[in-house]
Amino acid sequence: MEFRKIFDTIPEQFDKFRPRYSQELFDYLIDFAKIGPEKKVLELGPGTGQATDPILRTGCDYNAIELGEHLYARMQEKYSRFSNFHIVNDDFITHDFGRQKFDMIYSAATIQWIPEEVAFSKTYELLYPGGVLAMILTKADYKTPNEDLYQKIQKIYDQYFKPAIPYTHGSFKYDAALNYGYIDFQRHDFHGRREMDPDEYVSFCGTHCDHIVIPEPYKTQFFEGLRNVVRENSGKVVFEDIYILYLAKKPFTR
Repeated sequence: MEFRKIFDTIPEQFDKFRPRYSQELFDYLIDFAKIGPEKKVLELGPGTGQATDPILRTGCDYNAIELGEHLYARMQEKYSRFSNFHIVNDDFITHDFGRQKFDMIYSAATIQWIPEEVAFSKTYELLYPGGVLAMILTKADYKTPNEDLYQKIQKIYDQYFKPAIPYTHGSFKYDAALNYGYIDFQRHDFHGRREMDPDEYVSFCGTHCDHIVIPEPYKTQFFEGLRNVVRENSGKVVFEDIYILYLAKKPFTR
């Protein structure tokens, strides 16, 4: 199974434990792109809506495309009551959008799963002139708040973290948007903090694609090892998060 499809196997856990993003980030994005009832927006791979509410609630014409059928069903369950909500269950890479155009296309921890050429060339074509491409991701630091716990967690990784499929998607270059016609590339950082007890931490780790594919007996040993080391060392894991917002614009003329 492709990594980008693995999340669809854990929709409930994904919905409960994947991090949301700061309201400050969305306030900035909504103001930057002037999102409101008159604007048409596309979210790439919304998952179960970790980055959906703030945009949907502007009253914009919200559209999404979700690859996973179970994640798609969860999105329908959560948001179908909103008249401005529209979603399709398909692959962005191959989906035919017809004559649709958008004022903003945004991705929260999704666009890196799409080959660069498709990600930037297709979003560029789908945007109106002057439209905005927004790419959001989280960098989570649990080393700074408690380095001793961090080092003990790393020992569990060294011992039991043996995923069946290697993760190779860490090299996506967001600023490559400039090579596909985009202009005004920007980065903005926003900050947040999360605190998890041992069970919450293990459940959160279980939503990482390469953690899902750890085979037994390592999988049980890995997660039990994480749970125990947190219990024995302060009983909590603190994350100092950086929510990164990359922005680029399609020029009015090319």
